[in-house]
Amino acid sequence: MKKCHILRLTCSVAVVGAVLGAAPPAAGHTTHVVRPGESIQQAVDAAEPGDTVLVTPGTYHESVKVSTPGLTLRGVGRHTVIAPDTDKAANSCAEAGNGICVAGTEDRNVEGVTVASLTVSGFARSGVFATEADGLTVRNVTAVNNGVWGIAQEESVRAVFRGNTARDNGDAGLFLANTISKERGAADTEGTVVEGNRLEGNRIGVTVRRLRNLVVEDNYLTGNCAGVFVVGDENKPRAGNLAVQDNRITRNNKSCPKTARLAALQGSGIVLTGAEDTLVTRNLITDNVGTSPLSGGIVLFKSMVGTASERNRISDNELAGNAPADLVNTDTATNNVFEGNRCGASKPQGLC
Repeated sequence: MKKCHILRLTCSVAVVGAVLGAAPPAAGHTTHVVRPGESIQQAVDAAEPGDTVLVTPGTYHESVKVSTPGLTLRGVGRHTVIAPDTDKAANSCAEAGNGICVAGTEDRNVEGVTVASLTVSGFARSGVFATEADGLTVRNVTAVNNGVWGIAQEESVRAVFRGNTARDNGDAGLFLANTISKERGAADTEGTVVEGNRLEGNRIGVTVRRLRNLVVEDNYLTGNCAGVFVVGDENKPRAGNLAVQDNRITRNNKSCPKTARLAALQGSGIVLTGAEDTLVTRNLITDNVGTSPLSGGIVLFKSMVGTASERNRISDNELAGNAPADLVNTDTATNNVFEGNRCGASKPQGLC
């Protein structure tokens, strides 16, 4: 059986299927197989739009930058590991402290990239980081012990984050923002989906910052300092017009110190701060306990710049064992709606 060269040879369906159990490449596209000791980046650089770079099990000490539209970068499970190269910074992705970077430009988004079925671990900043991307899919990725974010995205639209595990990252397991380094109103994600992920032991499980038009659903969040944060401020348009639904959020009781932007965190299930027109529904939220101003099952809290959360609907959630209460509303706005929730205690009283 001939060994597949990583640069331009197309492996037959028989070779890829027999050796790796992989699906055949799409007609007219090439699968570039990378083995331990070979360079993932070289395979990515050689790939054409629509190609697949298939990375076999092993540990690869490098950072990988993807700017080719339609490219699939795929491992064969969690034993395909991308880790830092401590000897050199070979590209801008490595220099920024990231493991995998999906990067378009200010003039043109990179479209249709998929990152799947691998582990990114130990990077100073993020395991996976995307900017100026359209239609990115990140699925079945394990992002563990990265310094800031497990998986992060800014200035991007129509993404799907599904079936990932983000564990023990310094800030958020999954971090989605309009832009990280600039003050700007909330951006329309055009339907981004965060679904079916496991988020554990991070500072925050999922952070949605200054975004609109997305859904966070069917995720399992436990052991973080806080489960889900929806963050807005005074910029226009406001953050919101999104849904947080059908998630299981339990025992997010890790203790995290305060930062320049947030008070100390512990025992927060879902927090809305400075957001509008957000639906929080059908979530199971249990045993999130802390003494932070942001502690509780579902918490509405004015933003760090004093902006109220308005016209949010908190409905049909099941809450138990959260403290100081299952539902906490310390916001100054009077047009948030609490209805149909099954819970034991609220602050103020009467929200259950």
